[in-house]
Amino acid sequence: MTTGRYSDHDHEHYERPRRRTRPRTKDRPSYDDAVDARVVTVDRGRFTLLLDGRRVMAMKSRPLGRKGVVVGDHVRVVGDTSGADGSLARIVEVVPRTTTLRRTADDDDPVERVIVSNADQLVVVTALADPEPRPRLIDRALVAAYDAGMAPLLCLTKADLADPETLLSTYRSLGVPWVVTQLKGEGAGDLTELLDRLRGRTSVLVGHSGVGKSTLVNALVPGAHREVGIVNAVTGRGRHTSTSAYLLELPDGDGWIIDTPGIRSFGLAHVQPGNLIEAFPDLDEMTETCPRGCTHGTDEPECGLDEAIEAGEADVDRVESFRRLLAAREASSDW
Repeated sequence: MTTGRYSDHDHEHYERPRRRTRPRTKDRPSYDDAVDARVVTVDRGRFTLLLDGRRVMAMKSRPLGRKGVVVGDHVRVVGDTSGADGSLARIVEVVPRTTTLRRTADDDDPVERVIVSNADQLVVVTALADPEPRPRLIDRALVAAYDAGMAPLLCLTKADLADPETLLSTYRSLGVPWVVTQLKGEGAGDLTELLDRLRGRTSVLVGHSGVGKSTLVNALVPGAHREVGIVNAVTGRGRHTSTSAYLLELPDGDGWIIDTPGIRSFGLAHVQPGNLIEAFPDLDEMTETCPRGCTHGTDEPECGLDEAIEAGEADVDRVESFRRLLAAREASSDW
């Protein structure tokens, strides 16, 4: 049957015109001419890199897709690496990371966010007063450090305002090293002990706003010009001054520090109890008899830690401190 100019027979032989596309190839660029660089900071999709002593601006190449690039990453770069104004290189590869410091926005957030990479020490900066120390902040930071395989270090600031002993007594049983600093009053400005702890390492400094982290960074790296904030007299909280993580080299060239923005939430949804106990080899040995699925918490029946305490084989304070870290993982993420 024919209707108008076209028949059913005509439709049987109709073929939709094909789009003209370039033929696909499995060949990928080799980037043999790519050079090594390190990510210093990230700002709205642009990356500042350190390459042979000069700063280079770069963007992420399309083949990397949604793969994240963070401060501390070692990357491979092509294109204009001169560092001249207006130049823009391309990041074509992210070298496998040795460590990743992660957090989730909240404890029920399934999305992990990598804060920095390739650091081997987490420095928890806490003021002894103005603002008051927040042990939950410290506990959560320690959990994140142990989970990432990073060595923790407590850095207590404003020692001219309060005695550090009260806070330090809480962490002695965990064996967490510490340094005490003050930038005002008698003995102010002596950062020798802290520098000794930072040399030869890449250290991430974390802490909530107002603890003196940026002040400390400016003292460690003259010319860093990190903005310094003040503590609100009413709320006791500091305002955010650093807006992005920033990698800085120590003046003697023997070590790196990464300053991070002050944060008030640090979700630990990604941390598993089994990963945390592994950071304490002496306690880990005592859990070999634990029933399957034991979290080693206070309320766990037949936990090997309790059996070790009863047998006099475990340090009670150390076990309680470890379990406090476990509890911090479950508590609110608000710092």
